[in-house]
Amino acid sequence: MRLFVDCRYVRTRVHDGISRYTASLVQALTSPQLSGRADVTMLISDPAQLDMLPDLPHLRISSPTSPLEPFVPRQISPHSPDVVFSPMQTMGSAGRTYPLILTLHDLIYYQHSAPPQNLPAPIRLGWRLYHLSYAPQRWTLNRADAVATVSDTTAQLIAEHRLTRRPVHLVPNAPQPVAQPRDPEAAPQRELIYMGSFMAYKNVEAIIDGLNMLPEHRLHLCSPIDPARRQELMGAAHRPSQLVFHNGISEEDYSRLLSSAAALVTLSQAEGYGLPVIEAMSHGTPVIVSDLPIFREVVGEAADTPAAQVAATPEDLAFAVRRLEDPAVFEAASRSAFERSRAYSWTDSAERLLAAAESVRGAYA
Repeated sequence: MRLFVDCRYVRTRVHDGISRYTASLVQALTSPQLSGRADVTMLISDPAQLDMLPDLPHLRISSPTSPLEPFVPRQISPHSPDVVFSPMQTMGSAGRTYPLILTLHDLIYYQHSAPPQNLPAPIRLGWRLYHLSYAPQRWTLNRADAVATVSDTTAQLIAEHRLTRRPVHLVPNAPQPVAQPRDPEAAPQRELIYMGSFMAYKNVEAIIDGLNMLPEHRLHLCSPIDPARRQELMGAAHRPSQLVFHNGISEEDYSRLLSSAAALVTLSQAEGYGLPVIEAMSHGTPVIVSDLPIFREVVGEAADTPAAQVAATPEDLAFAVRRLEDPAVFEAASRSAFERSRAYSWTDSAERLLAAAESVRGAYA
């Protein structure tokens, strides 16, 4: 099977969620366990994306934000893919001659409509208009032959809102393999980690409010951040020196940080999956999360235990961090977190993607 994977959302320096999702699936498709199941071609728009991807055949096409996007099949069809998979739902489909699988990660922007500020103004306007009702989403998803999503929580929302007539396949996120999880008996450093964007619904100010009650801890904010947003967050801190801004962190440094910190924290008001949560748990690092259905799905039986404490307020967060200072509590949390993380793997997710691709293969023969 000639499987083309849309890799145009892969970042060129540091992965965000969709970038990591794409790159990890592509890497897993080449694993020995799946050898011979598909010949993968990566669709890119910037040669620098290849630095973040495995060494596989690739085809350069227009950017997903280009005016050419509705007609992108004209660039792809001459290469005769058996199936095309995109990690987003917005890939152009006009005149396509191949089966197409689109991905819907979440429905966050129906509740929190503000678009990412790094997008061009016309796209931000289109973003807001798109999310005024479910009708554009239904039209978008029904252009595909199948839809992928990353969690049962989102799959249930797709069904609840009747967003598509197409089959919906679960292709979840997963943590990167960890060569050696942390020693659960070793005392953690008084470091907390936040990994994610700084959009309003991420509720980062609430984390800082919790940090204000923890004067001996530091908070590592790992993602890229613009200077204005950084100043806003520093203004919320009683002791700005407690905030460590990495402005994008390397894989190696992030892994080292996860292997020593007391916890990864998020008080987000909405998520599609919460990849940093399962990544932290794969290192044996406890997590402190807001009370969302998706977090309860991801952390499973560990929910609301020392491994994955639920925090509704900054005070809850501070209390959860204090609990983890008890060596027995931390050890139990670390062991439980690591065991839960083993429920997810990129190889399993890639196998699910291949099953979805096989199910639509030949639709345009």
